[in-house]
Amino acid sequence: MCENIQLMWAVIRIGIYSLFRRICCGGVPPVKPNYTVICIGLSNSGKSSLLAKLSGESTDNIEPTIGFSIKALIFDNCFLDVKELGGGVNVRSYWDRYYLGTQGIIFVVNSAGSEEELNTTKEEFRKAMENEQLEGFPLLVLCNYQDVEGARSTDEITKLLNLEEQTGERPWAVHGTSANDKGSIKAGFEKLNKFLLEPYNPSTRSKDGFDRL
Repeated sequence: MCENIQLMWAVIRIGIYSLFRRICCGGVPPVKPNYTVICIGLSNSGKSSLLAKLSGESTDNIEPTIGFSIKALIFDNCFLDVKELGGGVNVRSYWDRYYLGTQGIIFVVNSAGSEEELNTTKEEFRKAMENEQLEGFPLLVLCNYQDVEGARSTDEITKLLNLEEQTGERPWAVHGTSANDKGSIKAGFEKLNKFLLEPYNPSTRSKDGFDRL
């Protein structure tokens, strides 16, 4: 029931946007592609806050996600239905039950977390990358809390997660974010959108890999 309600609100949100475009711009707006992506990461990595900030919602009093939630995001060139999965220890073992139908992956890291938390993050990332249901799908790693003193850099997170080896033949990007900076969040998502919109050809991969800004 909860999933149906969230899906309904996602559809309503997109419908309102389409109606607004028709009224303001005249005629039927061009059809935008719609993609379903998952957003995973440990509890306190900031997944809910990033999505709330990007969608223009308040980030005050954000509650930890129990189970999952769905957020409909509108961009200039596409729609994203983001299924955010809770990151609690009792929830992570069920992540793979929600992978079906996924077209892209967002993995959020608490860059300012403890060594123990980062080691757990590394292990959960490995499990996700090795899951056959996610094989080949584009990946965006968001290194969150970059505004916190002691936060690891994107290069440090790249090495921690062993991204060069773990990602396989998939397009991927690493991007630093802060829930206080909507621009940084949007810039990261636009990298994922580019991957989704442009079919990936492994033969065209550059020697130095993908964008890690």
